[in-house]
Amino acid sequence: MAETKEPEIATEEPEMAANARKYWSAEGYTPGGVIREVDYASQSGGMDPSLAGIKIVDTDTHITEAPDLFTSRAPAALKDKMPYVKLDADGVERWYVGDRNFGSMGGNVIRADNNKLLGRLAFPKLEEAHPGGHKIKERIQAMDDMGVYAQIGFQNSGVTQAGSLMSLGDPDLALMIIQIFNDASAEYQEVSGNRIFNMAHLPFWDQKALETEARRCFDMGLKGFVLPDTPERVGVPSFLQDYWTPFLEMCEATGMPLNFHLNAAIDPNTLTWDGFGFEQTLSVVATMFSIGNAATLGNWMVSGRLDQHPKLKIGLIESGMGWVPFAVEALEHQFNEMLPSKANLLHKRPWEYFRDHFWVTYWFETVGPKLLLETIGVDKVMFETDFPHPTSLYPGVQKHIQTTLGDYDFATKKKVLQDNATKLYNLPF
Repeated sequence: MAETKEPEIATEEPEMAANARKYWSAEGYTPGGVIREVDYASQSGGMDPSLAGIKIVDTDTHITEAPDLFTSRAPAALKDKMPYVKLDADGVERWYVGDRNFGSMGGNVIRADNNKLLGRLAFPKLEEAHPGGHKIKERIQAMDDMGVYAQIGFQNSGVTQAGSLMSLGDPDLALMIIQIFNDASAEYQEVSGNRIFNMAHLPFWDQKALETEARRCFDMGLKGFVLPDTPERVGVPSFLQDYWTPFLEMCEATGMPLNFHLNAAIDPNTLTWDGFGFEQTLSVVATMFSIGNAATLGNWMVSGRLDQHPKLKIGLIESGMGWVPFAVEALEHQFNEMLPSKANLLHKRPWEYFRDHFWVTYWFETVGPKLLLETIGVDKVMFETDFPHPTSLYPGVQKHIQTTLGDYDFATKKKVLQDNATKLYNLPF
């Protein structure tokens, strides 16, 4: 791997800072959409009796950062510098750092009365949404109602996006924001009784700080890290560089997985037709984000990194599963046709890399889990709901599990619903 210099913290607000504002399009908060009435009484009966003995792990959910998350935890002298939530003139609540717009609070289309908003990304104000989006007690109740024992959590806003934090020009402040988020994640885990496991963020713009914070997160008991597939887009060396080697070695040694949530290697917004309305664009973009994990998969497989780190674990999250056989089969073909010069670098075949290193998730799919589970590998597929996001599997969680896994034996169900996630994230059950 090549030597690289450490990147400098950016001092301007170029494209990477704007990413936080675009994290959830403002148009997704405009009046409109359709409320789907949910018969919650029929959807809140907990786990199906046929699954007794399984602790269902929902491997992709989102915890909305509470408005006072950062100001309430910062030292008094730094409270004025911390991210805070402001109600803008258009009636939408957004995150700010100083006078810089850091984007919306993320997606929650489950209304406080348990009905679901369709055609939009979220309600404009947090108080309109289900409190389980950001309050742990209410989240646990929603999990119990859905029959879910544990959840893997990811951020909901763009306030901890590294590119935007780098653009502040204040490395110490950027690091503290990351640390406060991780401290809160450890608290969620404890308060939930080891049922909610939020993934850690890292200050990957600074190699020493990256390694120090990663170790601190492991020592706190956090269960995994969220990373971008292409860190070079924010001025950080790519995963090919030695900059990342100590961190990846630590992940191997501790068993901490890398998580690539959706995909950062492509921008699906460039793939849609001009003239589409918001709902049309989002439908295509959401689909392509999931399929785009094929690029993440391919990047790691052709890189040589998986040979250098044979125990590295990688979760492709909110990815779906149906695309996996085609993508791996395509890579098998490309290994034959395009990579003869890398024969000494790549010691395995794509299916071997996949089975040794990767896990994927499914939620809305039926074809994938019913027809492709054994092809992909019963040890490599996990279940998710994406609660409380627009594409979330809500309502009808238990019904969908029965539809997709009902024909499998109990041992297979337990692998997909519990054991595979337990292995990837080193869960305490």
